[in-house]
Amino acid sequence: MPYRLFHRLAVTLLLIAASAYWTSASAQFSSKTSGQGTSVVTTPYVRAELLAHAPQGVAPGQPLWLGLQITHQPEWHTYWKNPGDSGLPTDLAWTLPAGLDAGEIAWPLPKKIPIGTLANYGYEGTVLLPVPVTVASTFAPGPLAKDATIQLRASWLVCRKECIPEEGEFTLQLPLKSTTALHSAAFEAAAKAQPQPVLAGTNGIVPDSQAQIADGNLLNVSVQGLPVALRGKTLDLFPETAEVIDNAAQWKQAWNGSVWTAQIPLSAQRSASPSLMPVVLAEQSPAHATGPDTRTGYRAELKVLGTWPPVASMAAVSPALEAALKANAAQAGSAATSAAGSGASPLTLTAALLGALLGGLILNLMPCVFPVLAIKVVGFTQHAQDRRAHRVSGIAYTAGVVLSFMLLGALMLGLRAAGEAVGWGFQLQSPAVVASLAALFTLIALNLAGVFEFGHFLPSSVASLQARHPVADSFLTGVLAVAVASPCTAPFMGASLGLTATLPAPHALAVFAALGLGLALPYLAASFVPAVARALPRPGAWMDTFRKLMAFPMLATVVWLVWVLGQQSGIDGAGALLILLVGLSLVVWALSLAGRARVWMATVSIAAMSLLVWAFVPHITHIPAAQAATPSTQVSATGWQPWAPGAAEQIVATGRPVFVDFTAAWCVTCQYNKKTTLADANVLADLQAKNVALLRADWTRRDPAITAALAALGRSGVPVYVFYQAGKPPVVLTEVLSVDEVRATIAQL
Repeated sequence: MPYRLFHRLAVTLLLIAASAYWTSASAQFSSKTSGQGTSVVTTPYVRAELLAHAPQGVAPGQPLWLGLQITHQPEWHTYWKNPGDSGLPTDLAWTLPAGLDAGEIAWPLPKKIPIGTLANYGYEGTVLLPVPVTVASTFAPGPLAKDATIQLRASWLVCRKECIPEEGEFTLQLPLKSTTALHSAAFEAAAKAQPQPVLAGTNGIVPDSQAQIADGNLLNVSVQGLPVALRGKTLDLFPETAEVIDNAAQWKQAWNGSVWTAQIPLSAQRSASPSLMPVVLAEQSPAHATGPDTRTGYRAELKVLGTWPPVASMAAVSPALEAALKANAAQAGSAATSAAGSGASPLTLTAALLGALLGGLILNLMPCVFPVLAIKVVGFTQHAQDRRAHRVSGIAYTAGVVLSFMLLGALMLGLRAAGEAVGWGFQLQSPAVVASLAALFTLIALNLAGVFEFGHFLPSSVASLQARHPVADSFLTGVLAVAVASPCTAPFMGASLGLTATLPAPHALAVFAALGLGLALPYLAASFVPAVARALPRPGAWMDTFRKLMAFPMLATVVWLVWVLGQQSGIDGAGALLILLVGLSLVVWALSLAGRARVWMATVSIAAMSLLVWAFVPHITHIPAAQAATPSTQVSATGWQPWAPGAAEQIVATGRPVFVDFTAAWCVTCQYNKKTTLADANVLADLQAKNVALLRADWTRRDPAITAALAALGRSGVPVYVFYQAGKPPVVLTEVLSVDEVRATIAQL
């Protein structure tokens, strides 16, 4: 049957769609960071906010402070100006209006953070990194200007036992005339946390404070001028110069009257030989201390006496950092590899593989998969009595499914490793990919309905490929099944897909392979079981009717894809796609004609199609400016509010519980739950009785913030339903919601 030749065109369209995805994804990412700015960036590990303090407005001679406030998740930390044995200090790059000049970070007093055999210097809990800003006398914003636009690009390394490099772009509109003092308490606390000179009026340079090099590997430190309140107490010392002392070593200290002394070992990998060594001293904090750090730090610049021993030879990576990286890798890998010796690791991987296999089996029942399986049924009945053809086709189809899932999984893992915030189903977040799939399914529907045959307008050498390569047809059917089925997998294996982000690449790819095997397993089993072949009807005239009937599931899929595109690009985008699909149908019909009619109609239709592409394709990938405001208006009328980073946490802080619906237009299960369980009158009444705030996170288009929120919950796809409550961990519900499950959870709030 020549209709199978649609696979040849399918490959071309999918390649075009993949190329368009890269362009669209890049454009979406750029609009996210350079469009409407935000002063808050939330990741799974920190919440960072750009703050300002201008009590007398922005004017020459008046105080102006900017700062990045970082709130860490429990057990996570970022770093001081000298991070210690490993880590990186937070970096702030400012873009300010002419006449405003940002100074250096006024680093607050850090905390010593031991990690194994290493010691780092950094911050836990909440810390504000303030920066003084000088307003020049030449600052002239203009007579009509009311605000100054402050932009910041910040990068930080956040660590627990593993380390995650992160960055964010912040924008703040700072009023020029009015007072900006909402965060005055935070800036006052940061000023108190900044180390003070040990003697007032000396800028920390104390003649009798020094560091004497002794025995080639010790630094004898002597500091005078410290406050009386510190005398007799054990102190912490924080060197501002990195890679000089052994940060994790135990060293001796003592008080000789008003003079504090210490013998500190030098680092075996010392790389600096300063003649003046600035240090910060503070009372030693208790082990496992929690809550705000109320200690006062004191800064002194020590004159170094004696001759430094030769520095250690430089390496591309310091031994201390290399040891930390190896420890981090071992820690991350121990949860997923049997080589780590943990009994839970193979159990976790086995559970993930079984979950993926079961999810793939259930996936055969999803509406998004049925149209592709219908194609296989047509081909299956054609060779009902040919057992060898059945087996070869089954193996080829399984190979196409499994390899495609592995390739898609590898692409997602690769994008994540490159810093892109993507999750499962990311391909349908691109309007260009959605439009390409709609075009592909339109062609399949027209072919199945008998409107055209590929053999009528393809060269005979190409048309004969179907006869010579039936295995390739089955393989490409598997590829097509994965292209449209992958977004529907999340409801059945959300935890398994979320786990792939933490597994080593080979184990993660094994999960994706198990998912593909589950999807292909029913057809593979039928290919090898003779009883199934004998039960199928013999080929006959009924097959032509059945083939034409299968065109309607294809058209239903096109309707769904047009609706998805409408959610992404608005009504104009959906209308543009419909116009292009009509033009595409005209082209393939004209090419199926014979004689002079084909020449004239094909020429006119191709020319018309070219004009339609030029005029309407931009509408498909363009988001109308007003669209962003439309969903907010619609959801507020039904009690739902749009989700934003940090919104749930802010509401929970007021004592009110929150329910978040992570959804997407292309997620069939999301839409089913939305129209059934989430619209149930009893569920809505229970939510209202408990005063639950309703937030909806729409992941139809690519949104790195939603991707990060899903990752923090151990998920990489939608739907995900979460209840947040003060003082309790988030409660994640099952993906296929039931009324009883939701009501039972609400009753416990």
